Amino acid sequence: MPAKIWKDEEVSLDPIREEVIAVIGYGSQGRAQALNMKDSGLKVVVGLRKGSKSWGLAEKEGVRVLTVGEAVKEATIVHILIPDMVQSKVYKDEIEPNLKEGMALSFAHGAAIHWGWIEPPAEVDVIMVAPKGPGPLVRELYLEGFGVPSLVAVEQDYTKRAWDRVLGMAKAIGSTRPGVIKTTFKEEVETDWFGEQVDLCGGVTSMIKAAFETLVDAGYQPEVAYFECLHELKLIVDLIHRKGLSGMYEAVSETAKYGGLTRGDRVIGPASRAAMKAILKEIQSGKFAREWIEAYEKEGKESFEKYIRELKEHQIEKVGERLRKLMWRD
Repeated sequence: MPAKIWKDEEVSLDPIREEVIAVIGYGSQGRAQALNMKDSGLKVVVGLRKGSKSWGLAEKEGVRVLTVGEAVKEATIVHILIPDMVQSKVYKDEIEPNLKEGMALSFAHGAAIHWGWIEPPAEVDVIMVAPKGPGPLVRELYLEGFGVPSLVAVEQDYTKRAWDRVLGMAKAIGSTRPGVIKTTFKEEVETDWFGEQVDLCGGVTSMIKAAFETLVDAGYQPEVAYFECLHELKLIVDLIHRKGLSGMYEAVSETAKYGGLTRGDRVIGPASRAAMKAILKEIQSGKFAREWIEAYEKEGKESFEKYIRELKEHQIEKVGERLRKLMWRD
């Protein structure tokens, strides 16, 4: 059965025009969504901690800023756009004590609710609008009269107005212009983490490194290997993004067509598929969530920064840094 998709003409802002939306956080997504909703005519206040570097920026950009607790007191919808690993503490300390019956807790990612890091009271709505693009793009496309698609979900509909609320917010940030897709908190977080780990971040970087190392170990110049295994990937991804997988093949050479179509499944073969299934099971069971919580509580950002330092020392990064200076001026 096809997914439920709402388009711009099907959604109205009227049901939430009198709501006060407290955007908690003014980072990449917080800034973009707060400004888009404000420009769409909604009542927006930003909640930040005292001394936040973002406080002055938000005020300069015309957004009213309060502490998190003060913003929640004024709000009817609390839109939490701070990192997953700090949401629980901020919720317990500053959001939960100021919640009132009939308010809505809103998220851009399903983790905190799905894994129970936040346990909202029964008398509030729990909703999600998750843009499928980074904050700067959410803002850029909105200003161009378009938008980034979003996933939308309702976990708890106490007021029976939760869908009006989440769809109105999606429209206000520009997402109904391309379209928003109905999902659940469970589906969003499990598929999001799976994509990050096996494809978008983990899988693609490991594939690039392995391909680069294979050519260099065989005696080819690192600079040539960099272009073939990393630089040109953007050209292919852009084609896939615009035309799909088969459309990409229609745009490349006949040799690339035959080689890719007959060899690709040897690279991503049974062993890779088995690893993907194992990773998905770790996500579904909560094993990865528990591991991530434990690592963050023990090491904080060092839990991933140590891997980034190691990556920066890889030969492909040294070669790439030199070559990128030849191609980019910024």
